[in-house]
Amino acid sequence: MLLNIAFIQLRLLDIIDILLVASLLFYLFRLVKGTGAINIMLGILSIYVIWFVVRTFEMELLTEILGQFVSVGVLALIIVFQPEIRKFLQMIGRRSIINKGPQSAWRRLWQIDNEVSLNYSPVVKACEIMSENRTGALIVITKENSLDYFLESGEPLDAKISDQLIQNIFYKNSPLHDGAIIISQNRIKAARCVLPVSENNNLPANLGLRHRAALGITEQSDAIAIIVSEQTGKISLCKNAEIKKNLTPLQLREFLAKEFAAYKEVITK
Repeated sequence: MLLNIAFIQLRLLDIIDILLVASLLFYLFRLVKGTGAINIMLGILSIYVIWFVVRTFEMELLTEILGQFVSVGVLALIIVFQPEIRKFLQMIGRRSIINKGPQSAWRRLWQIDNEVSLNYSPVVKACEIMSENRTGALIVITKENSLDYFLESGEPLDAKISDQLIQNIFYKNSPLHDGAIIISQNRIKAARCVLPVSENNNLPANLGLRHRAALGITEQSDAIAIIVSEQTGKISLCKNAEIKKNLTPLQLREFLAKEFAAYKEVITK
């Protein structure tokens, strides 16, 4: 089957090929969206576009220089996007036809891993009490991006979300109070996790280490980070490397309800 479009012949297989490549690129974009890798991906794409333009206009010097980057592009992509490629291959393996059978294989491939309910009521309650007691805390809630690397730096728990448990973890004499807890798939996966500190030089000098770590993890992922200040008891929240300070418990609840609107809240009695 052939289609003549502007003197270009397209076979049915060509259309399928284009759709498959577009789907793959879209899925890869979803995989790196919200992480620092997205900026690297856009940078590499920009270099390729500029190289294509200067080659078209026969600008030999720029073509030669940029061509050196393009020639090693595949190797550079493997090195730079190693964590994302590993995650992508693991995801394909978990959802492959071999593992789970042919039924709904395409639908499983495109579903989000974290399609689980989030019980945020205990989180809000714990933050409210810790704010009143001026107990410092750092809580990270994952969304699409996995934080397995940072989970390995902490103490594994895999516990049900509970306001008493969160308070006990961050109690100043608790051995787990340093670092962050990471909540994923409606479970407290680990405590005392080490997070990357933001390298933004424009941050206020009075911003504490917990706030900088919260900004750092949201620079590298699409996670939500909640901070309770030990000095002031104020509640802050970070998303996409932006911080919202001085939130009330009600504002925190409304934000989490909106952010996780796709998930049903589990009401604990």
